[in-house]
Amino acid sequence: MAPTSGFFRGCRALYYTAKSAAAPSPKPNISASSKKAPTGTKEKKSSPTGLLKASPVSATLRNFVGASEISRAEAVKKFWGYIKLHNLQNPSNKKEIFCDGKLKALFNGKEKVGFLEITKLLSPHFVNN
Repeated sequence: MAPTSGFFRGCRALYYTAKSAAAPSPKPNISASSKKAPTGTKEKKSSPTGLLKASPVSATLRNFVGASEISRAEAVKKFWGYIKLHNLQNPSNKKEIFCDGKLKALFNGKEKVGFLEITKLLSPHFVNN
């Protein structure tokens, strides 16, 4: 075979071995029973962080959710459950929520709040450690 260019003229052997080395080699057959887990390792149980971490809450939020510690995600779930149960969402604009007496106490006396404002208005009710 004639070389393709002047560059490979002196290194044909290297060129052909590089091509043949690129072929995949067969893997040895290892059965599942021969695989063993390393001894002495223990799995760490991770504690929840961020939105899933339970935090102490203010007295007004404690009265609403019925717990002294709750995660932010769980609190928002309870709010949406309450909103859906009492039909407080504006039917013409689903982004607005009408506040009844309980929600007004939590949301600084506002008549209406946007659904994106809920987490911002809940933030002061979570006590930092």
